[in-house]
Amino acid sequence: MTRTSLRLLAALIILVAPFNFAVAQVPRPIQRVPAPTTRQLTRPASPPQQMPRQAAAPNAQPAPMRKAAELINRQPPIIVDRTLYDSLASDDARVVVSLSKQRAYLLNGDQVAIDSPISSGKRAGMTPTGSFSVMEKDKDHRSSVYGNFVDRSGRVVRGGISVRIDSAPSGTHYEGAPMLWFMRLTGEGVGMHVGILPGYPASHGCIRMPTQGAEMFYNKVKIGTPVRVES
Repeated sequence: MTRTSLRLLAALIILVAPFNFAVAQVPRPIQRVPAPTTRQLTRPASPPQQMPRQAAAPNAQPAPMRKAAELINRQPPIIVDRTLYDSLASDDARVVVSLSKQRAYLLNGDQVAIDSPISSGKRAGMTPTGSFSVMEKDKDHRSSVYGNFVDRSGRVVRGGISVRIDSAPSGTHYEGAPMLWFMRLTGEGVGMHVGILPGYPASHGCIRMPTQGAEMFYNKVKIGTPVRVES
């Protein structure tokens, strides 16, 4: 390399050196590292606390089942004024029936000789209201509509039927339900007689009475005795 070439190279280095220094001074963009985010961890809901069960007594017995008779609504029992009843003549007797109270009254004049529970028609209108009179008396009456289908041996094949809607199975015949101490009030068969008293209206239209009440009413009324049925 000649002396002239060396001079040119030195001059070039002098010119380029400030430029490299300026480039070195340019600040580089700062890369910011995002701060780590903290997640809010939701704690799982704790299960509901269960109360500790009390251990049964070693000799504990289950509660006894209630009898069906205990579930029946208890009506006030029959009330008899024996003095008024014994002095009551059939010509002076009259009967008042209250459907709302589910009671029947045998009256001696304006005084109550017997106050008896009853069970009337299970639906409104089944037991008619109004003024009636005793049309028939039959101590051992049987229903002409409601009863059972029985075979020749007397065994009940189908019970609780109505001849108006049910047909007798082959080999059976109809046997009407007993209506002891029956006192007919209408031509359609509504009357007063012995029957089950569940504590609410439950009959097909007749006025059910306890055995004692039906018999005592029966013994004092006659054909034509007035009967008033009130709502």
